[in-house]
Amino acid sequence: MRPFLKWAGGKYRVIDKIHAALPEGKRLIEPFVGAAAVFLNSDYPHYLLAEANRDLIGLYKILKKEKQRFIDYACEFFTPAYNQEKKYYQLRDLFNTTEDKRFKAALFLYLNRHGYNGLCRYNSDSKFNVPYGRYKKPYFPEKEMRYFCRKLSRVKFVCADFMATMKLAQRGDVVYCDPPYVPLSKTAMFTDYYSGGFSEVQQLALVMQAQRLANKGVTTVISNHDTEFVQRHYQAAEIHRFEVQRSISCQGSRRGKVAEVLAVFR
Repeated sequence: MRPFLKWAGGKYRVIDKIHAALPEGKRLIEPFVGAAAVFLNSDYPHYLLAEANRDLIGLYKILKKEKQRFIDYACEFFTPAYNQEKKYYQLRDLFNTTEDKRFKAALFLYLNRHGYNGLCRYNSDSKFNVPYGRYKKPYFPEKEMRYFCRKLSRVKFVCADFMATMKLAQRGDVVYCDPPYVPLSKTAMFTDYYSGGFSEVQQLALVMQAQRLANKGVTTVISNHDTEFVQRHYQAAEIHRFEVQRSISCQGSRRGKVAEVLAVFR
């Protein structure tokens, strides 16, 4: 099942490879849940799904609480009257200022589907700043949202950084991490992660925490680019390599296959 959100680096296309690397366990923990493709296409008894993005987790919590009632409410923003440039920027401004959690959650979905390329991006002031996408008729993912709701009785959502989330892991849990990837070129900057950035230091901290969990009997699987940096620092892991079609770039010349890894620490 596809996620109901668009998400850069989503794992829907490689879900079979991820499944092959994930062992059985009593609970799956995802510190970088994103659009939740792994959760949607797996069957663990329990889930702990986390992100540092409070807007994303806020949407998931409202959907868990209200289910179809929220789906019907969010659908109201998917009409021709709302698919206009001026209206988009008005609602984006409201999203950045409102304290109404339900309204903000509906707007997060609206912006995700009406914004350019489905990006989730914030400026240095933590304001959502993705421009209007100019889609003829944005898709309202009602079917996908209903499927998402069916599994929510087994889920706990947490708004926290990856270190705090991984520290909650216990023997018998399985951890899957989909962090902002290490850049492919030596000259590229480390990937921005919302407004706070995701640095080389944090990449190394993630690896160290995965090794700590493995020593406690908790298997941790990490997705990343297959780079020199990853090869050097993931030596303690079992590495599975494959190629993935990149599709996030708006320029066709920058789309193509890139090498990725699944690193299994156990």
